[in-house]
Amino acid sequence: MNFFQAIILSIVEGISEFLPISSTGHLILTSDMLKIAQSNFVKDFEIIIQLGAILAIVVLYWEVFLKNKEVWKRIIVAFIPTGIIGFILFKPIKTYLLGNTYITLISLLTGGVILIILELIYKEKEHHVDRIENITYKNVLLIGIFQSIAVIPGVSRSAATIVSALFLGTKRKAAAEFSFLLAVPTMLAATGLDLIKSNFSYSSNEWLILLTGFIGAFITAFIVIKWFLKYIQTHTFIPFGVYRIVLAILFYLIVIK
Repeated sequence: MNFFQAIILSIVEGISEFLPISSTGHLILTSDMLKIAQSNFVKDFEIIIQLGAILAIVVLYWEVFLKNKEVWKRIIVAFIPTGIIGFILFKPIKTYLLGNTYITLISLLTGGVILIILELIYKEKEHHVDRIENITYKNVLLIGIFQSIAVIPGVSRSAATIVSALFLGTKRKAAAEFSFLLAVPTMLAATGLDLIKSNFSYSSNEWLILLTGFIGAFITAFIVIKWFLKYIQTHTFIPFGVYRIVLAILFYLIVIK
């Protein structure tokens, strides 16, 4: 992997991490297009640059992290299912799922169809919860269970959490913000576990590539998060569903077939 490829992947990560289109899936497909071999370092890079996107959340929501204990309690409860599954299945996930183009395409296509169907039947009600601290612990646990499905590349962690929150009676802005905040412990845990497993055995050039990816993902994610929060207040997720389907079909026909 060179620095140009690292910059491209970091921009892709920053754009796709918090949108319901699967950042992992996009990183895998982009790596394929750039002819980047799925080495252990590349897989580490794709996980570690998520820290840049995470930093964007921390900067934007620092006051929530410092002051709102009720929100933190719900984030921790929602994180538990993914934390357990990720820890137990870390090796098979990294060995067999990450980097698998076919699984990614199937997940993108299927997820796109589901996203469109769910949006067509979803109706926001006046009594739906508009603040994270008012979501019940039962519901945040269910959201966490849905998030754990996103260990499959192409599913999309943000899609799983936002859509499940909507159907559990949460308004769009609160659902999106909860998804953003839940990403912090989820991706920190994934990155930390990966770093421990890798024993920090990177060359100086590889560390510079990781730093480049970190900065690129932070800047891009910061911009995208602010845009997305405005977008979801007046738009549905149907365009993202259509995009996922078109991307999966075109990638298969043009790149693979």
